[in-house]
Amino acid sequence: MLTRMKRFFEKIRAEETEFISNSTDHDIRVATCALLVEIARIDETFSQDELELLLSILKDKYGLSRDNAEDLILEAEKELENSLDLWQFAKLINENYSNQEKIEIIETLWRIVFVDGKMDQHEHYLMGKLKNLLRLSQNQLIEAKLKVLHSK
Repeated sequence: MLTRMKRFFEKIRAEETEFISNSTDHDIRVATCALLVEIARIDETFSQDELELLLSILKDKYGLSRDNAEDLILEAEKELENSLDLWQFAKLINENYSNQEKIEIIETLWRIVFVDGKMDQHEHYLMGKLKNLLRLSQNQLIEAKLKVLHSK
């Protein structure tokens, strides 16, 4: 009897851990997507090219279908509308991603910035702000930018 109860509680604990892990994974995806959406719309135009690139990135990075990627974008947009700033998203990313993973996010952000072949002042400002929020150096920001520009 005691053994069955112990197994029961271990199973519940394992299910709770899996649920928390899945919730955290989802929250991190939303946080990352929120940054990507913000850089895409910072210049007041969320172009079709930016949308298609963003969908492609989400499908590749997370293995999502187009519909699920679109849903993730909608959820990220909703979270952005309800947020005061980008700090909450960066905080979650900083708590769960390695420095290398954060550099990959910056590279992805640069890809979205340059999908139209140019960077405007709003995108430039936001990239600097995100560099600080993600606790990356100026060198890391520039290296990521150059990597994206040289891969075009």
